[in-house]
Amino acid sequence: MNAQVVSIWSMALGAIAAVAIARLVDAVIRPSRSQWQAVTYHLIVFALVLILSGVAAAWLSWLPHKVIHVLEVIAGPVCIGVSNAWIRGWLGAAHRDRLMSLVLKTSAIAAPLGGLACLALPPAAQLPAAAGVSLLGGVLTLWLTVRAWLMGDPLASIMAAGCLLTLPAIAGLHAVAMDLPGITLAGHALLAGCAALCSGVTGYALWRRDLHEWRARRAVAASEQVDPVTQLPGGLGIVKQLLTAQRRRTRTRRDGALLAILVFDAERTTAQAGTAALNEFYICLASRIQRQVGSVNVVGRYYDRCFVSLVETIQSPASMRTLGLRVATSLRRPVHLVTASGEAMSVNADIGVGIVHLGRNPVEVEDMLDQAQCMAQAARTMRSRTAMRDPASGEVVPVEHARLGPGRRKPHLVAPYAQ
Repeated sequence: MNAQVVSIWSMALGAIAAVAIARLVDAVIRPSRSQWQAVTYHLIVFALVLILSGVAAAWLSWLPHKVIHVLEVIAGPVCIGVSNAWIRGWLGAAHRDRLMSLVLKTSAIAAPLGGLACLALPPAAQLPAAAGVSLLGGVLTLWLTVRAWLMGDPLASIMAAGCLLTLPAIAGLHAVAMDLPGITLAGHALLAGCAALCSGVTGYALWRRDLHEWRARRAVAASEQVDPVTQLPGGLGIVKQLLTAQRRRTRTRRDGALLAILVFDAERTTAQAGTAALNEFYICLASRIQRQVGSVNVVGRYYDRCFVSLVETIQSPASMRTLGLRVATSLRRPVHLVTASGEAMSVNADIGVGIVHLGRNPVEVEDMLDQAQCMAQAARTMRSRTAMRDPASGEVVPVEHARLGPGRRKPHLVAPYAQ
């Protein structure tokens, strides 16, 4: 093998290594089992081309010829077997088509065993037999990826193109390993190009599937943490944001306030206007809360009739009075809805706003939420519909009656509100 041929195949190996490195970086950023399988696949392809092209013998001249020969015999069948095992999962064959699953599973086991069986043949017949095993496995993979494409898998067409390029690459690599005459420099360049392209095209198909699954997982995770009606953080999502905000408050050591807004008698709105109008009602309330507390503060829907907001920093405890009254006044304004029958109607929200003063000492998020809901429940009986615990007496009072001047006691935590 002359220097020009080594250079051609070295460039092909460089292209395959570049794809492997790109997938490695992607696997580090978005780790998953399929990502690491893709990285391993590209490394196996790299090893296959390295061994069969003769570059390994040129680079690793210290290796015995018998070791190089054994590697040349088993490299193709092992690569095909591992690829078919992983492509079976990539195509979802076990859930889509029994024939596809059976053939891929069988070839994944039979191809490596066939490669080992080739070592029992006379030395002159070992490489041709290994080439036959590899090409048979490659043809089966091509047929099944085309079958998957015809069954409605759009990415299978890209994988089929990669498998189609694999066939001349495998045949050419075994021809180079057997040192068959008649392969010109242009022939080496063509075969090396097929090997690099099949790695790139197959890698692209694997990457597209991984990206689709990653986005699907993120969408599911996001949907679990976002309220589908108001698009505010909901449930677990709002709790996580409150925990993050509390960690920030621990560092800044500033006074803050937690607001809980309970919505009562929502069933009456549903009976009068329908479910769609009730959703519009909640969306309007969420928008009003966000406008009053500001976009920099956390607002979320803790559960269907409870909104919460954490105001991380307040100018003084007395500002909680203004904030609470402003939120309650805004929410008690009529909400204009359209009923299921198309009629316009106005609804006055039956709400209660509970305020918890957050001092400089850290408080558990669960305790904050329970106390705020307790205050909101008590606020329903008050004229201003806003309640908090008086710092001096410790009693639950309307926010306009709370003594929020200097010399106040630290707020007490009360028993959790039974929802």
